[in-house]
Amino acid sequence: MTTDGFTTCLWFDGQAEEAANFYVSLFKDSSLGRIVRYTEAGPGAAGSVLTVEFTANGQKFLALNGGPEFKFSEAISFQIDCADQAEIDHYWDKLVEGGGEHGPCGWLKDRFGVSWQVNPVRLTEMISDPDREKADRAMKAMMAMGKLDIAELEKAYAGG
Repeated sequence: MTTDGFTTCLWFDGQAEEAANFYVSLFKDSSLGRIVRYTEAGPGAAGSVLTVEFTANGQKFLALNGGPEFKFSEAISFQIDCADQAEIDHYWDKLVEGGGEHGPCGWLKDRFGVSWQVNPVRLTEMISDPDREKADRAMKAMMAMGKLDIAELEKAYAGG
């Protein structure tokens, strides 16, 4: 095994190149890599995109046009740890552009069906606090939210 870490393969039904371009446009430290096309041997149409290598936020991905057999589910999601409310607002809005949907507790699905968790870094600190009353208040507040609101989470955590 190489020491380059892992590459996450995302299975699409004809949208691999569109998805790769979308993710690269959203995150810093991102770039497109090699695009591999189907040959006459198939199973896709000769010349159509088979895979697109890309990096998003420093993480390596391979977008694969594998066909309609498999769909994304919430069983796998990508967590974005945000430093502040502006970052939360940015990703919460941008990731659903073009047909995605917002969900509960900071979760959303983008237009390709990929699930994301848009969380403030501070949330993990709050809900793991050894003071269980504070942690429980933060957790209860988070469970009632769609987009996470750092000020409201802090208020609940503090008991206000």
